[in-house]
Amino acid sequence: MDLSQGEVVLCEFYFSDFRSAKKRPVLVFKDNLSFDDFVGIPISSKVQTLQSDELLLQPDSLREGTLPERSKVMIRKTFVISKSVVIKRYGILEAGHFRAVYESFCRYFECCQL
Repeated sequence: MDLSQGEVVLCEFYFSDFRSAKKRPVLVFKDNLSFDDFVGIPISSKVQTLQSDELLLQPDSLREGTLPERSKVMIRKTFVISKSVVIKRYGILEAGHFRAVYESFCRYFECCQL
């Protein structure tokens, strides 16, 4: 499956027993990894409290498509995901929103000077 940086997708993650799974939205942060993997940042609709590494996303934060509800991106939980678990596309973040995620990622992981 072809993915683009900034896309919001729905992934199905299986528990360690492989008997049950949960579907979770994820932001595609980097999409050109080997072995059909991508770097993803989890998205949650539990927005009652925001930590310093979390950014709020509104349903209109996407330039294409829509989010089902207000959500947040959780930078500290960034991980590598197989493209095989992607089951749906929600859309693509506006460039300014993706830039804010990128800057937050760099601040949190101290990977570049801003």
